[in-house]
Amino acid sequence: MVTLKQLAEQLNVSVSTVSKALHNSEEISKDTILRVKELAEHLNYQPNRMALSLKNNQTKTIGVIIPNVLNHFFAKALYAIETEASQQGYSIITCLSNELLSKEKNSLQLLSNGSVDGFIMSLAEETQVNNTIDHITAILNKDIPVVLFDRVADDIDSDKVIIDDYGASYEATKHLICEGRRYIVHISDIDALSVGKLRKNGYLKALEEDNTYTNEPIFINISQDDDLEAVIDQLFKTHKQVDGIISSDNTSGVVALHKALKLGYNIPKDVSIIGFSDDNVLAFTDPKLSTISQHTMDIGKATVELLIDRLNNKNTTKPLTKTIKTNLILRGTTK
Repeated sequence: MVTLKQLAEQLNVSVSTVSKALHNSEEISKDTILRVKELAEHLNYQPNRMALSLKNNQTKTIGVIIPNVLNHFFAKALYAIETEASQQGYSIITCLSNELLSKEKNSLQLLSNGSVDGFIMSLAEETQVNNTIDHITAILNKDIPVVLFDRVADDIDSDKVIIDDYGASYEATKHLICEGRRYIVHISDIDALSVGKLRKNGYLKALEEDNTYTNEPIFINISQDDDLEAVIDQLFKTHKQVDGIISSDNTSGVVALHKALKLGYNIPKDVSIIGFSDDNVLAFTDPKLSTISQHTMDIGKATVELLIDRLNNKNTTKPLTKTIKTNLILRGTTK
């Protein structure tokens, strides 16, 4: 491995001059900078990242902890985080909690020993259900910044990036009511999570506000052990009057559409369906599913921006919550 000292010896200049030239210092002539950089490139010189991190007290690395890499939302968010981090000169180390509190704790402990400058994370399902936050508070107390996204906890005093889950579900439900739908069903497989509860409450609020809507709210909650297709099939058998469906996740909306078509419903004449997802499901539906777009790329970028800003300006501002607005995109499954 080529060192600064070896470059300096070959060029017959000081190590300090080489270092300054590589950083385009105004103290060094353009000719010397050019000579140094040409030799460094020729010898494939690479700066010692560990030495730099010790000198600057920074690793230029971000720890990212997500609950489930097979979930399209989190996979796309991870892509956005890595892309933005790379553009800002940072690397990432990714850990998966697989929805388990123990794995989330282990990941934080593993990386908080100086391996990363800060964390970006979305809480595991078990963390939210148990309302356990001590392990994250402990990291913040070490002066290691944490930015939470999507699944957050109000009691954690850190920067956060969220979408308007409540408002998005409220808007979608209002749209179905305006279509004249009078038997709207809410389907969710994330009812125990913060985002699921907000979406459920948005649905409820829209129904409560409308004096013309007289039916009781109907919730179909799906657990991990349930057969999704069987649950949706039972929905249509039990609630034959259904004329509107809001799915708080992307999968059940697609399944509901396929089941409705198989049972002979005319979509959207008989039933309107709105999913909560990104564009990944659209290739599998005909007609195309109306969805609430989460702008996942914007979420990922915002988390990196908040974390780097916090690293550069520690303790200068109170924790911020950035809300990314959603869009209701109407396609073939709504009027």
